[in-house]
Amino acid sequence: GIPTPAVDGNVRRVMARVLATATPSFPELEAAVRAWLPDDAPGPFTEALMELGATLCRPRSPKCLFCPWRDLCQARALGQQQDFPAPKPRKAIPHYDVAAAVILRENSTVLVAQRCHEDMLGGLWEFPGGKCEAGETLPDALHRELQEEMGIDIAVGEPLITLKHAYTHFRITLHAFVCQWMAGTLRCIDCEDFLWATIEDLRALPMAVTDRKIAEVVEALLLKT
Repeated sequence: GIPTPAVDGNVRRVMARVLATATPSFPELEAAVRAWLPDDAPGPFTEALMELGATLCRPRSPKCLFCPWRDLCQARALGQQQDFPAPKPRKAIPHYDVAAAVILRENSTVLVAQRCHEDMLGGLWEFPGGKCEAGETLPDALHRELQEEMGIDIAVGEPLITLKHAYTHFRITLHAFVCQWMAGTLRCIDCEDFLWATIEDLRALPMAVTDRKIAEVVEALLLKT
């Protein structure tokens, strides 16, 4: 029962069209609603304004002929109802190149690492590697990541597979390379655990979609040897 303006998405659209304001600020919208808000019935007015946006003043194909505010609507007077409010610009989705090392041993096992539990996709198993930083080549990124993650030096060989994948807030292109362990003692510096995995291990370990696809290619490779 307190006469206070409530501005949701529907109210924003209604008021932007009534005022023909493409990018109204929240204070502007509150001020416009407050100017018309009746002291004796703020609740019904607010509910009616929200319902107006939900049922008639819709984002697409607004039903202007049935709208009780059609004669007040400046956007309708301009014949530009659907131009108000202006659509919010979409944020560019970042893209990252990621490199992964497929390090094989003569006993038909391959090195996999378990992601730290507090990280994204924590606890899942992966082929070690990481994001390519500015100015790095993919082999450079792999050399750095394997040093930082597991304390070893590697030789980066031929590309094995390239995969594209989209997450909610970013996209990646994952490049897997066949690599050779050259020096250093394997240890978990930035991982939870590591394993020289057999084909059976690869099939059983929980992995993200991209690493599972790499594992399928690795399995086919191991079966040929």
